[in-house]
Amino acid sequence: MKPIRVIPCLDVKDGRVVKGVAFVGLRDAGDPVELAVTYEREGADELAFLDISATNEGRTTMVSVVSQVAAAIAIPFTVGGGIGSVADMERVLAAGADKVSIASAAVRDPGLVREGAKHFGSSRLVVAIDAQQIGEGRWEVMTHGGSRATGWDAVEWARRAEDLGAGEILLTSVGHDGKKDGYDLALLKAITDAVTIPVIASGGAGKLEHFSEAVSVGGASAVLAASLFHFRELTIRQVKDFLASQGIPVNLTAS
Repeated sequence: MKPIRVIPCLDVKDGRVVKGVAFVGLRDAGDPVELAVTYEREGADELAFLDISATNEGRTTMVSVVSQVAAAIAIPFTVGGGIGSVADMERVLAAGADKVSIASAAVRDPGLVREGAKHFGSSRLVVAIDAQQIGEGRWEVMTHGGSRATGWDAVEWARRAEDLGAGEILLTSVGHDGKKDGYDLALLKAITDAVTIPVIASGGAGKLEHFSEAVSVGGASAVLAASLFHFRELTIRQVKDFLASQGIPVNLTAS
């Protein structure tokens, strides 16, 4: 087993990191460049940035943030939000991001996944899937921050995204996100069983055991969290030390 990656996620709005629940009740969590440097120093394997600003001005701000972060850190980072074309991908990657993440745009135009993989390589393309449980063992793909139902089966969409060229899936459980009751392990297992590419677990981490369950039960290749790290409820080192104590391989050299 490859070392499990621990990934802080930074939601960026108007050049600042914010955190709420389902984008409601947003609290300022700091400067993205300062946080990126801190997380790299503390041992983060990668970072994920999500631009939650809906306006063009917000996306322009995000490109500036990407450039500043790229100049400040050496670890890989992924950028998502407001990316709806190959040109958008090019702009973010040229600014210094290592990977781009697409969600709603991929549902709107699945061919964008193929085009992105063709232009930049699968290793630089992440498809983010927000999924809501709709029945026993059934999950529906949601878009627009988890607010719009698509009628698409999440497991089938994960398979298709891999076939189209996605190099990784960022999987968020809409029903678990922000609640800190744990990742949706059934969803995670269903997706990791369906694809061969890495799957990042997102949505619901609240304590150390949740991270190990995502790997040992859910089959995740990486674990992602936001507010737990931003507000110092847990540190990256604590998560890595706990995973290691459970016999799960992690990279401790950076931390």
